[in-house]
Parts: sequence; C-alpha cells; structure tokens
Amino acid sequence: MSSSDGNLHVALLPSSGMGHLLPYLRLAASLIHHQCSLTLITTHPIVSSAESQLISTFLSAFPQITQKKFTPIPLDPVAANITDPFQIQWETIRQSAHLLSPLISSSSPPLSFIITDVTLMSSVISVTAKLCLPNYILFTSSARMLSLFSCFPSIPSSIPKESLPPILLDSNSSFTKNFSDNSGSLKHFNGVLINSFEELEKESLEMLASGNLTKGLPPVFPLGPFQPLELERISLLAPLKWLENQEESSVVYVSFGSRTAMSKEQIRELGNGLVLSGCKFLWVVKSKVVDKEEEEGLDEILGHQLMKKIENNGLVVKEWVDQWQILSQKAVGGFISHCGWNSVVEAACHGIPVLGWPQQGDQMINAEEIEAGGWGLCMKSWGWGSNHLVKGVEIGDKIKELMGNQRMKMECARISEVAKQRSKAGEGCENMLKTLFQSLTKS
Repeated sequence: MSSSDGNLHVALLPSSGMGHLLPYLRLAASLIHHQCSLTLITTHPIVSSAESQLISTFLSAFPQITQKKFTPIPLDPVAANITDPFQIQWETIRQSAHLLSPLISSSSPPLSFIITDVTLMSSVISVTAKLCLPNYILFTSSARMLSLFSCFPSIPSSIPKESLPPILLDSNSSFTKNFSDNSGSLKHFNGVLINSFEELEKESLEMLASGNLTKGLPPVFPLGPFQPLELERISLLAPLKWLENQEESSVVYVSFGSRTAMSKEQIRELGNGLVLSGCKFLWVVKSKVVDKEEEEGLDEILGHQLMKKIENNGLVVKEWVDQWQILSQKAVGGFISHCGWNSVVEAACHGIPVLGWPQQGDQMINAEEIEAGGWGLCMKSWGWGSNHLVKGVEIGDKIKELMGNQRMKMECARISEVAKQRSKAGEGCENMLKTLFQSLTKS
C-alpha cells in the first residue's frame, strides 16, 4: 500500500468470549502491518480473566494501539432472562450502545471506520450512522454460517433445518431475537470481514458474492487465514516432548474448546473410543468436568482401569494449550474437534483432517463445510452435544476411518499449501484496505 493509505485510523469493537476476541486481535495485528492506526474499545468489567489477561498482554505487545475503556450500564440478567455470562455481556453493550457516541467521536485523529462485532450490530449501527462513520462487521464464523445469518429467519436451501443451532429454533429466546435483529441490520453496513479464503469455502463465498441470497448484502471480504500472535504461545513442554517421540501422522489430537461440558457417561465413552481406535492420542480436557450441578475430576469419572489404559496409549493434558503449536507437530495426523471456526481454520492451515463432533452454536454448519470440502467428517448422526450418547466402539471406528483416509489427507495438504501462500501474501487485508481507501477518498 502507498504511504497515503497509512493514514487510516481504525477502531475495533469486540464483544466477549475468546472465540470473538482472538480473531479481533489477530486482525488488529494484520492492520498494524498495513500501517493503520488502531483504537481498541474494551468493555469493562471484562467477563473472564482469560480475556482480561489476553487484552493486557496484547496492549503491552502493541503500545502504539490506543485503548478506550467503555463502561456500560449494568444489566439485570433476571429481567433480561439470560443466564450465559457472555450473552449477558453482549446484551449489556447493546443496551448501552448510545454511550459509545462521545467515545467514538472524541478519537484523535478522527476515525476512518470502525469494525463491530457481529453480536452488537443492530445497536451500534444507529450510533455510527449518526456520526457518518463507515462501519464494517467482523463475522467470527464461516462463510456458510454467514449465508444463514444474511437471510435469517429464512433458511438457505443449502442448509438443512436440523443443522441450525437448536437455540435458533426457539423464536422466543433472547439469542434468536439478537440474531434476527443483527441479521436485519446487515444491509446498513459497509462490508463484512471474515476469517476465510476462497479455497476453503469456494461455493459459500461465491453464493454470497452472487447476491442471490439477500438483496443489499454488503461486500464480503475473506481476509483469512488469520495468523496467531506470538503472545498467544503457551510453553507446555510435556505434550510437545511427548509428540516429538511419536511417529509422523500417528497421533489424534482431541479438543472441544473451553466451553464444552460433556456428560460423565459421554466422557467415559470418548475415553473408551480413543483406546479402541488403536491410535496414539493427545486429549486436552478441562481439569474439572461439569455434569449438571456437580464437578468431578477426570480421574474419578474415567475410573482407575480406563485411566490406566488411556495413559498407556496417549497423553491427557488438563491445561490450556497452544493449539496452533500442537497442530504444527508432524506427529499429529487427525483432529477430533467441536468445529468452532477458529479451530477449523487452524486445522486447515496445518493440513490436519478433522472429525467434526459439533456441540452447540454454529459448529454443525462449520463441520458440514469441512465435509463438503473433502477434508473432514461431520458426525451429524451423533446429534448435538449431550442429546445423544455415542458409544466408544463407534467413536473408535470413526477415528480409524479418519486416520486411514488418504484422499482426505491429500486434500488437506492442498488446502494447507494454499493457506500458507495466502498468509504470506496478506492479500485479503491488502485488497480490503485498498477498496476501502478508494471509497473513502471518493466520498
């Protein structure tokens, strides 16, 4: 980009949840690389200590970024009929969005545009419209999920109704109302930024670009794959040392993110399935497993006999790991995942076949995208999360299928190579900023 392009001043407005925050910070680093000035708007109090620590570390690593703290009016969760702490934060920000106006307008130099989290769209757009400030969305899921979002409550023919997050089937839920309101405001935004790339979601991106789904859909900019930041690295020597001693592509990596809570019965069946697969495995699991109102350690849930078999065949890690670093190890040949979009993109970057076992949210739609691309399996027959008990024998058989599928491995290698080239070029962000700068200079 030319030096004149470097005058862009961008504000970032994330909401809450690591799945939303991480893409924001990775995008922020890319924007800095393209000579943008940045302001990060952080909402206080922050929901989790993990988010708070990450923001603090990020701002220390990038002192050129201006932080603006936003303190919304507290929300009564009982009156709002919301129990999830992250959804409470979304609604809190939404109801206090009008307070953002002086904070945004006082930015110096004046902002060129703002990037708003998808969960906050319908409330923030009225604020930025009055300020005549261009507003872009960071959509933190797949292009396939965006196709649903863009026309909701209608459902695209490409997405089966049973693939929708169960909560969206409840028209009275606050989540569904929020989702619908945000979808309806989409046409008022200047563009949608997404952590994806053409070779990963060709059909979905083409469908969005065609305009056949929704009239007035703003331009969609696939900026991915977002690269992890150096500050995200977590040094856990034990799993890395263990992986170094395993044969190439012989290990199944198992992780369901930070918010999945399986029943005790399902955890036991998963443990049995891993042993029955005959593969080595690295299983990342919470140190405490929630089942209704109780908490138990993994050792107590699995029992001594099964735990001994697991320890003979794999490694259990009860801490947060650097997933990017794990997936980069040559020993890893498969990934059992809930299919959160960040995990999907990271697997694609490293060429790792995925066994998708969706638990909630957008994960079924993401897993279907993997299967359609020929580089993973979507276990629709296993149902949503705790709604269905999957037996260990079936889990073991599917792991064998995943690890032995050579065609899938070849497709993974191809996508990985493309992802590396995209990352080196940084062309998605480059093209988006050029388009944006041209539109701003014309206005």
